[in-house]
Amino acid sequence: MIVRKAMARISPLFLVVLSLGFFFATYNLLTMTIHNRATGTLVVDESDHRLLSDPIIEMPENVRKPKNAKLPFHIALTATDAPYSKWQCRIMYYWYKKKKDLPGSEMGGFTRILHSGSPDNLMEEIPTFVVDPLPAGLDRTLQTGWVGADVVIPTFVFLNGLGYIVLNRPWAFVQWLEKATIEEEYILMAEPDHIFIKPLPNLAHGDYPAAYPFFYIKPVQNEKIIRKFYPEEHGPVTNVDPIGNSPVIIKRELLEKIAPTWMNVSLRMKDDPETDKVFGWVLEMYAYAVASALHGVQHILQKDFMLQPPWDLETAKKFIIHYTYGCDYNLKGELTYGKIGEWRFDKRSYLRGPPPRNLSLPPPGVPESVIPLAIVYTAGI
Repeated sequence: MIVRKAMARISPLFLVVLSLGFFFATYNLLTMTIHNRATGTLVVDESDHRLLSDPIIEMPENVRKPKNAKLPFHIALTATDAPYSKWQCRIMYYWYKKKKDLPGSEMGGFTRILHSGSPDNLMEEIPTFVVDPLPAGLDRTLQTGWVGADVVIPTFVFLNGLGYIVLNRPWAFVQWLEKATIEEEYILMAEPDHIFIKPLPNLAHGDYPAAYPFFYIKPVQNEKIIRKFYPEEHGPVTNVDPIGNSPVIIKRELLEKIAPTWMNVSLRMKDDPETDKVFGWVLEMYAYAVASALHGVQHILQKDFMLQPPWDLETAKKFIIHYTYGCDYNLKGELTYGKIGEWRFDKRSYLRGPPPRNLSLPPPGVPESVIPLAIVYTAGI
């Protein structure tokens, strides 16, 4: 009787609100589930790098890393024998040695894949594997007009005359994977302009490689072009991850399958005028993303894999600094991007040799992500 009286006193409006609440909660759960099934997105809890799975579709057991198990990865970067490439490799290798054996690190061996076809003067200093460049005629140059922080540098000059020929990158990995003896089960594809600022664990999970998502790699927005190389029968364009090939931690056996496709897709993209024009200097990054999707490989998108100053402001939780952008500031610590600052650091200012050891520290007020640049350079050369 008491229960019936209490129930009678409950407002009909309250029951309506309660019902609507249950409806919307159920709707949101179903919507998230359907979205995750459609996109296949894998996300990471950045606090401890745990892989978060769909609440209904559990990740297979072989994806989960055994507790306290170490899975070392081999660090590999491609390079030329140009001065611009050499000094970056020296700094990268210096900081690799500084972080490799610290707690939390799963960093294994290191290889500079030199695609000049002949040894250079860093062979004794940095572990190096020499491979051949692309045959004459295949090492096409990109279109001119790439813009630096303060000057327009014709891309063909930057790539062929002074630096790195983009299309050689997948070809270099193909040769290295075929000919080299690699002890580690995993590989980190890195670049000369990467600096380790923290010991790097293995962020991959089984057959799911870890990759950094680039804001300018947009497969969905470029679906018309992507479909030339990733036909509809392979699945939705969302299968193509918004990544490049670096930084990526991936199982060696997966990379052995992807690399030849990556090379072939890169050359096909370069042969297509529309693709070449739209993708430009990030063409081989798109090619890696497409090649991975063609092999059914999905990457875990790790936003804390690295930071890119001056746009990324904080270093907390990050592992790698990628100093691809120029950093220009006035003496108040204000960014003057696109205009030479009163204080500046831009790797392109040192095309023919390393930066000086006496780099000045940036002015007060700059983001914390910029401060390490002057320090790590001075120490690393």
